[in-house]
Amino acid sequence: MSDDEVDELAIANSVRFSAEYWETINPLWRLANPLTVHQAAALIAGYDPNWVRFNSLHEAWLENEHGWRESNGVSWVKTAFAALVNAINAGSLKAVIRRDARMQGWDENPNHGESLRPLSDEGGGIRNGFEPAVIYCESPDWGKTTVAVPDLVAWLEASNVRTGFFFPAANEAPDYLDPNNPRYAPKLAAAVRAWQAVTDTGGKTPKQALAKWLREHAAEFGMTDDEGKPNETGIEEAAKMANWQPGGGAPKTPGE
Repeated sequence: MSDDEVDELAIANSVRFSAEYWETINPLWRLANPLTVHQAAALIAGYDPNWVRFNSLHEAWLENEHGWRESNGVSWVKTAFAALVNAINAGSLKAVIRRDARMQGWDENPNHGESLRPLSDEGGGIRNGFEPAVIYCESPDWGKTTVAVPDLVAWLEASNVRTGFFFPAANEAPDYLDPNNPRYAPKLAAAVRAWQAVTDTGGKTPKQALAKWLREHAAEFGMTDDEGKPNETGIEEAAKMANWQPGGGAPKTPGE
């Protein structure tokens, strides 16, 4: 193998395993409306739908135009896909359901999981004792079933998800939340993110709810010790900083 071939292989491998490569979404996807459930799942998970493949069993993986495959992170796509399917089936997310179908052959019967729908018209449509019909799959085809972007955004907001591809304004983090900023302060960023995330205290005081969120995300802001346990002192300080009810007392319910 020549030096040039070695270099090309090294470049290809670096592209294959580069998270930045897989997670770069073509901005033209903002023009796509409606989206298939497969496309919506990929975008919610933070991947360009062009790189996400689904098989008939709804197993997903990443694959680029060169045939390189990657499975790291694809669990996010699967989780988003499952959430979308469950919401559509439950009626909490509107969708245009589409199914695979074909014209029935004159001696063909539906297989397991398929049904028959006659296509008779006012004139009868029966020729030589055979009535034209369509055989269709009872399960939706999620690669063809579509959701309107406004409905998708409303569903995400109702689920308390307000970041990611469908919320571009929220993705433009200010300097004090940018880890690459030379003046980035992790504890300040943690306090701000906790304040943004905790909209429902769940019966706890705001400070308690903030501290709970901070413990769950402590590693993201470097507030853990060598064993990975949350730094309670840092969490206490960040929760105090973000607390919007410093006077204490019982948590207030909406409308009080």
